[in-house]
Amino acid sequence: MTSIKTVIFIAIQLCYASYVSAQEVHIPTFNDRYTSYIRQLEQGKTDIDYTDFRNSFIASRQFDKKGTEYDSLKRQVFSEIKNKNYRGVISVTKAMLGIDYTSMFAHMYLQKTYAILGDSVNRNKYRDIEFGLINSIVKKSDGLSCETGWHVTQIEEEYFIINIVLGAEFESQSISNGGKNICDKMTVKTEEGHIKTYFFEANMIFEMENKLLGK
Repeated sequence: MTSIKTVIFIAIQLCYASYVSAQEVHIPTFNDRYTSYIRQLEQGKTDIDYTDFRNSFIASRQFDKKGTEYDSLKRQVFSEIKNKNYRGVISVTKAMLGIDYTSMFAHMYLQKTYAILGDSVNRNKYRDIEFGLINSIVKKSDGLSCETGWHVTQIEEEYFIINIVLGAEFESQSISNGGKNICDKMTVKTEEGHIKTYFFEANMIFEMENKLLGK
């Protein structure tokens, strides 16, 4: 026979999971492609052009709102994980997505937390988005030369690919040119201790930097 304590525990867990699942991502009010993509994704329509989605964020006025608050929230995620505060992880990662919905970091920890809580619907949604973003970088080219560099729109994407996708450690970085591309040439050390070089096509990043410098 199921004890009263067990029934109460299950009820609390169900209420807890229901609460964290009900939290919503803040959707920007701009009437642009970026906002339109977020609405689709939050509705579970994850079959989109993720390259265009990443590019649309850079073109959106929302991009100008990304700053120190995002970085602070990112650091907070690790604290919530350490304390096994799953409600906190979901709250913080969704706040991050409210600033930058293209954040692979936020989607990764959000889907992993939903998996722990047994919420397969949300786990699958945010996992599909995470891998849609990853594949829009690593599946379009091989990253072995500047001409075939992986297209990125933010430096954060480069380190996510290096650390999380490749499981490597950053060693050094330099600027490289190839064809029409300007690239970040990244030397990394693999888990096996091998030194490898990958190229990230960063045309949009350098274009934004030049605008800020008035070039």
